[in-house]
Amino acid sequence: MMRNQGGIEMAKLRVGLVYGGRSVEHEVSIASATSILRNLDPSRYEVWLVAIDHDGAWRVGAPGTSLEGAMQRGAAVVLPPTPAANALRRVAGGDAVAVDVLFPIVHGHGGEDGSLQGLLELAGLPYVGSGVAGSAIQMDKEIAKRLLSFAGLPVTPWRVLHSHELARDPKGVATRVAGELGLPVFVKPANSGSSVGIQKVTKLQSLPRALAEASRYDTKLLVETALDAREIEVAVLGNEDPEASLPGEIRTRRDFYDYEAKYVDESTELLVPAPLSESESDAVRDSAIRAYRVLEGAGLGRVDFLMERATGTFYVNELNSLPGFTEVSMYPRLWEATGLPYPQLLDRLIELAIDRHRRRAALETTFRKLGR
Repeated sequence: MMRNQGGIEMAKLRVGLVYGGRSVEHEVSIASATSILRNLDPSRYEVWLVAIDHDGAWRVGAPGTSLEGAMQRGAAVVLPPTPAANALRRVAGGDAVAVDVLFPIVHGHGGEDGSLQGLLELAGLPYVGSGVAGSAIQMDKEIAKRLLSFAGLPVTPWRVLHSHELARDPKGVATRVAGELGLPVFVKPANSGSSVGIQKVTKLQSLPRALAEASRYDTKLLVETALDAREIEVAVLGNEDPEASLPGEIRTRRDFYDYEAKYVDESTELLVPAPLSESESDAVRDSAIRAYRVLEGAGLGRVDFLMERATGTFYVNELNSLPGFTEVSMYPRLWEATGLPYPQLLDRLIELAIDRHRRRAALETTFRKLGR
């Protein structure tokens, strides 16, 4: 039990921590969930673990269960897409597991692309993070670039390709794209995270192979002009009135901030706050909030920028609706530096999720004429 400001005992909030998933970022999700579980205040929350394995099966672990234990031995459950159920149903029978709010930290496909959010909307459950549309467009780098560009925010030149084009004429497609954008370029799966499948290409003969590698992870590919730039990140928090953290900078000895640089290479530096002038810091924080609003951000998001060395221009690189959440991840570190410690950050995200759900649940679902 916990007490409110008047000293009255109140039931703990039941939080479902959703992690794992059917994506190449499964292990990254577990690392994020480990930190979240460690920092959720046990006096305020009763945490139920909702593990999604590599095959997509959902399992639940009671409070006190380890993340690994829930993943391997938890009871199989399903989430009915009906608001009246409002609970995880055990496949083999038994009591349902009712939760007050879900905290999904499932990175990549099936977790931050709108599909999980759609299920949670159908189930009528409050959840942390952006909604269906916001999650989907932030995940799709090509759609995001189109919307950001239309809104007047600087983005690097790009071209979009599809795997069926590559299958017909891989060398011809590579030659055409290189002629339009020049070299070097970055090749990316349009829908992927943690830099999986991304390569920097400096020679034309290497481009078909890079495109083939990216097509292992998505049928839609993005090719972008590679800038000589600094990598700047800003954390955003909020619903209708979002706030931006102090910016941070990533420095790596590798060609770019790839998967190895993020999770393996210990020489990677995360500078918090970033060494920017006050005017540069203000400008990139303002752009982060603008980008967040354009792409329907809610709850949280990390906005990644490329600051071109020659001009000082901040280009929006991408938005991440469910950024990494370990203690050393950029998102919580940026808020820590801005004055919001990790446990209080989690409190705020849960409050935002419940508030957003409450307002949406108050909308009418049956048509009636005004005055009746």
